[in-house]
Amino acid sequence: MIVKKLHDAGVKSEHAYIAASASIGLSLASWLTSTKTENLERADRWGIFVGEWAPTFFALGLALANYEDPRKV
Repeated sequence: MIVKKLHDAGVKSEHAYIAASASIGLSLASWLTSTKTENLERADRWGIFVGEWAPTFFALGLALANYEDPRKV
């Protein structure tokens, strides 16, 4: 149901894969900038929080790819 709504809204599997890759980069960037301005424990939590988005976006990408063309996956 969610995948169908995303697909109908124009979201493609490539968009989810790009978001996952950006999430990984953002996780690294937020961790690096946080280590300079905050204590290490908080910087680690920030990086982990943003990094946890990547698997969700990859899963959505796979679901959308399967919805777009079941033979594609």
